[in-house]
Amino acid sequence: MTKPVVLKAAKLPQTTGAELEELFDLRILPERDAAAWLAQNGKGVRGLALRKTIVDQALLDALPDLEVIASYSAGLDNVDVPAVKARGIKLLNTSHILAEDVANAALGLALAVTRDLVQADGFVRAGKWPEQPQYKLGRSISQMDVGIVGLGTIGKALARRLEAMGARIHYQGPNRKPVEYTYHPSALSLAEACDLVILTCPLTEETRHSFGAAEIAALGPRGFLVNVARGPVVDEAALLEAMARDGLAGAALDVFEHEPQVPQAFIDDPRLILTPHLGSGTEETRQAMADYVVDALAEHFGQNSPRTARPLAQV
Repeated sequence: MTKPVVLKAAKLPQTTGAELEELFDLRILPERDAAAWLAQNGKGVRGLALRKTIVDQALLDALPDLEVIASYSAGLDNVDVPAVKARGIKLLNTSHILAEDVANAALGLALAVTRDLVQADGFVRAGKWPEQPQYKLGRSISQMDVGIVGLGTIGKALARRLEAMGARIHYQGPNRKPVEYTYHPSALSLAEACDLVILTCPLTEETRHSFGAAEIAALGPRGFLVNVARGPVVDEAALLEAMARDGLAGAALDVFEHEPQVPQAFIDDPRLILTPHLGSGTEETRQAMADYVVDALAEHFGQNSPRTARPLAQV
């Protein structure tokens, strides 16, 4: 029987590529001259394994037979979702798989910035403890009003952790959820009510720079910000300006607007904790994400997956 044609437009683990090649007639999108390659080879491609490749109208036009997209990533800011849906193409991502580890990372960053853990480590290593027996006091998340921007799969996983710690949970998003947390119609209202705000929302035109000067000012000089969403959700210029005038107590950022480039002013400020987009970066979760790409495509095409197929999380 003829195998379905699947295009791999993603850097995936070697074992994942081997599994795709076993199940499908696998084609590899070249990094150079991709448009020319698609013009010659796009017809007949029925599945797409995706990571960061831009899926715009031009790519969709070059793949007239496309039925399903399986994205290794949770974020879909590289995908023209309305155009995909208009074509009736099934769109699957891994947000349900990486949610727990991203929530763990967000909580770790929140604890690190509110308790000054990174600088405290340096304090001990520098031999300063004997000279200064009492390190400066941090803040207690257990006593805070904590706001989550984006109460999706990741946001809910994070809220459960924060609630177990005793924090009072607030959230903001386009829709009110059937939860007992306090809802805010705007990020500004959320920031005004909270001591700590954690961003977990997707990057869209509506959320781009949605946490800017007004929201940071509302959070105030004793407030904290954590971003595990996407870098452009935060107006980095506004954050830099606020930090320069002591308008915020601290921030922990796992994502940046022009990553891997990070503003030097961020690097120089010890009140900022900076990590290299490692929210989902555990061996277990990254393998599960890669496995899901294979399993989702296999289930769509009625193939026997190497694993028991997980429920498909269609966008």
